[in-house]
Amino acid sequence: MHILLLVIAGLVTLGIVMLFSTSAFAQQAHGDVYYFVKRQCFWLGIGLAACTFGALVDYHFWQKWWWVAFVFSLIALALCFAPHIGLKINGSRRWIGVGFANFQPSELAKIASIFFLAWWYDRFAPRTREFFFGFVFPISIVAVLLALIVVEVDLGATALIGAAMVGTMFVAGSSMRYLGACAGIGLAGVIFVATKIPERMARFLAFLHPEQYRLTEGLQQWQALIAIGSGGIHGLGLGNGRQKMLYLPEAHTDFIFPMIGEELGLVFTLLVVASYLVICVCGFLVAMNARDRFGMLLAFGFITTILLQAAVNIGMTTSLLPNKGMPLPFISFGGSNLMICLFMVGVLINIHRHGHPVAAPVGRVRLAARVTPRI
Repeated sequence: MHILLLVIAGLVTLGIVMLFSTSAFAQQAHGDVYYFVKRQCFWLGIGLAACTFGALVDYHFWQKWWWVAFVFSLIALALCFAPHIGLKINGSRRWIGVGFANFQPSELAKIASIFFLAWWYDRFAPRTREFFFGFVFPISIVAVLLALIVVEVDLGATALIGAAMVGTMFVAGSSMRYLGACAGIGLAGVIFVATKIPERMARFLAFLHPEQYRLTEGLQQWQALIAIGSGGIHGLGLGNGRQKMLYLPEAHTDFIFPMIGEELGLVFTLLVVASYLVICVCGFLVAMNARDRFGMLLAFGFITTILLQAAVNIGMTTSLLPNKGMPLPFISFGGSNLMICLFMVGVLINIHRHGHPVAAPVGRVRLAARVTPRI
């Protein structure tokens, strides 16, 4: 657990440093070089408080009160469409708030869906492989959240929550036959919706033909590749990047990974990837040594959500995936995402504190095996 905390502290520190280096050139900074740094530090303070709360409160609290988080997520998502509360930015209604304190409710939906799934598959463990109790009912309930997020026109968050849901259901023991069909239908649905939205379709075409769209829809990914390539192995030096000077849009948010490559080089980009792999190993160890089934599913769902988001962001910024606005966990500018990620880390700490030690006695190892389905 100490290794996990050290790695996350390193990623957060790197994020603040890179944000200071890149955000001064953003148009939204209004000439204040510390504008985004101050806002990120504000949310970092809230995130640390949320992390502490998650670490101190027994995770079984969420087993009893999961529905509060779920209902609160539904209300927050609905408020995105409320006048004077919901904010429409770049054609999407994904935020609520007043002034500088903006929050993205889909971030809350990530933890609410995992809370529910962990409770459901713990409550109905003997019926996990049934069609209705192990597949139809849980998907239908999570789909209520996903429907509101789709209407916001946030396909990325929809796909992320859906993928984490399928992964959690797989670990819980749901039938592979049903999950395979669900994954295929979900992917087809996201693609179908994307084809009906001209902006999303243009991004997909830019992914397939980057040179043809390098001055329009593919501009961000094209400039990101230039940034990574110009950085080489050792980088141009902290603060010496050129793509942040209005060549690469959103260099301080979704596309901060290429800026790490340009200014700090290949060495640091590989360290960032290695850090997420360490988080993966630590998180799965916490899940495998959880004291009960609920804790195991909760830990697995949270760590899967964080890692999927990191994988999508890195894949998107290196042109391995189509362009989709999604922050890099712990590094990119984005207060609500940072807060929720730190809260999930806090819950992982709590599960670890209440869990079995790695070198457990034989009796405890057998108990862990009984409550831990296939992984």
